[in-house]
Amino acid sequence: MLTSLLSDAYAHHVWATIRQLDACAALDEAQLATTVPGTYGSILDTLRHVVDGDVFYLNILRGGEPEPFDKDACDIPTLRAVMVAHGPLWQELLAGYEGADPAADPATDVVEYEDNGYETHAPLGVRLGQVLYHGTDHRSQVNTALTTLGIEPPAIEGWDIARDDGRMYTIPTPQG
Repeated sequence: MLTSLLSDAYAHHVWATIRQLDACAALDEAQLATTVPGTYGSILDTLRHVVDGDVFYLNILRGGEPEPFDKDACDIPTLRAVMVAHGPLWQELLAGYEGADPAADPATDVVEYEDNGYETHAPLGVRLGQVLYHGTDHRSQVNTALTTLGIEPPAIEGWDIARDDGRMYTIPTPQG
């Protein structure tokens, strides 16, 4: 049962990434190396970057021991397994914010302690928004690269997950 106003958005984020990874699982090495001007990098590098970003954001927001992750060593099945594991983690994190005071305050300062000795401060609401933006932006880039290969990209819009799980449907209305 979804417990947060953001549950659907984060369920979509994880689902869309997994769906895209599944679509790319059948690509050969040359196809995975495809790059398109104006995008992050190759298809594989972009997928690794999306999942690495997810690992990073969860580490910062959970404030615990960092999840071990070597993006450069990951293949598609490994990336997929990481995202599958992240689904419940995002839902648990979001549920923890619901009704929790002051953690649910979107203005709560979340601090990232960087290896270079600096601290980056940003409000919780901004960080949560960045997670969704980051995934959406780079999944779009992968879809662009797939299109250049003549491959139909997976349907990964918010509407698609709702249709997929039966929560969105269309009923024809009688024409009068």
